[in-house]
Amino acid sequence: MEQNDCVFCNIIERSIPAKIIYEDDDVLVVPDILPKAPVHMLVITKRHIPIVSSMTEADEPLFGKMIFIANKVAKDAEVDETGYRLSFNVGREGGQVVPHVHLHVLGGKQLSE
Repeated sequence: MEQNDCVFCNIIERSIPAKIIYEDDDVLVVPDILPKAPVHMLVITKRHIPIVSSMTEADEPLFGKMIFIANKVAKDAEVDETGYRLSFNVGREGGQVVPHVHLHVLGGKQLSE
């Protein structure tokens, strides 16, 4: 998939409108359009990385930052006290639908296994 065909790249470039919850030079946070929980946000890398398994050692700080920002937006959404889930879906069988690295933040209800 070319980057101009990537829905997340188009959101980052503002070609597709989205409610932006958080943004900095490295990541963007938006609500999931098909939420699986009352709180369901996506922490998306601004740099197009197709899949978590393609990360390099140089990407390590970016992945740490994604978790840090996920914790921040979970606190802002007031699910930090009751609990929330952070999830990377990796590949088709892992549930990854969009081939651009993103971290799911889910909360606001009891989540099943």
